[in-house]
Amino acid sequence: MLALAVIAATIVSARAAEVNFITDFGFNGRHAYYYVALDKGYYKDEGLDVTILRGQGSADAIKKVASGAATLGFADAGSLVLARGNDGVPVKLVAIVYAQPPQAVFALAGGDIKSPKDLEGKTIADTAFSANRLLFPAYAKAVGVDPDKVSWVTADGAALPTMLATGRVEAIGQFTVGEPLLAAVTAPKTLVRFGYKDALSYYGNGIIATDATIAENPDLVKAFVRATLKGMRDAFADPAAAGAIMAKYQKQVDPAVAEGETKLVAELAEVPGRPLGAIDPERVANTIKVVAENMKLNAAVAPEDLYAPGFVE
Repeated sequence: MLALAVIAATIVSARAAEVNFITDFGFNGRHAYYYVALDKGYYKDEGLDVTILRGQGSADAIKKVASGAATLGFADAGSLVLARGNDGVPVKLVAIVYAQPPQAVFALAGGDIKSPKDLEGKTIADTAFSANRLLFPAYAKAVGVDPDKVSWVTADGAALPTMLATGRVEAIGQFTVGEPLLAAVTAPKTLVRFGYKDALSYYGNGIIATDATIAENPDLVKAFVRATLKGMRDAFADPAAAGAIMAKYQKQVDPAVAEGETKLVAELAEVPGRPLGAIDPERVANTIKVVAENMKLNAAVAPEDLYAPGFVE
């Protein structure tokens, strides 16, 4: 029996499908659940040999998946609307992770910025093509802020926490899941957070694949989604363990920060009454609406252009 088990395991290993998965940006604690799925063998159990690649932003992840440089990826739904509408990029969402908007503006407590209205006349730093910056007009409109009275400066993503901590800028754009790392840099000062999710309803990041992969290899996509969701459930149930696993693979990540980021991912991902990862067509339509009202689209994007159903069981 043992010999048969070894032979069976060898056959499964030989048939393992190679999957290159690209993150939205870097390797951060917010990605811990992918490493939980990797570390616990959930991908391997599905017949997948997964390599996690470092992304350079959602736009980069979408391009890498579209070109075949990555099999699957993790990217912002708003960026995907732009890619579809302006460049006809044949990539779709197959599962959602950030079911609520992750974008936010952070300032230091104790200063002049105590409410969203206080952002008028202030300077916010962010990366050049950040979704925080691109979608700020929608948030500003929702909370009664004149976006034309807010100035933006471009900076490298790694420099943003220090710029805020040292007072070089009055606020920065950042995903809510990045708050633990930001708090560690700005300590002992505390943070004020203005989350877009408090005023708007649209999708953030999800798992993406090309139209071709979806059509030609749906079982692979389902297997990856299934294993990832299993890793997510484990990570949300024990964020500390998820943080430790993340730090084992990416030693520059502080386990405590990864634990905190995992908790915040859970806040965005878990929607009462809906299965983890499931995509709501109405929320997809609203995501498209928010983007279309605030950014230029060369062609209209329909919900069926943005997501593929049936990959969350």
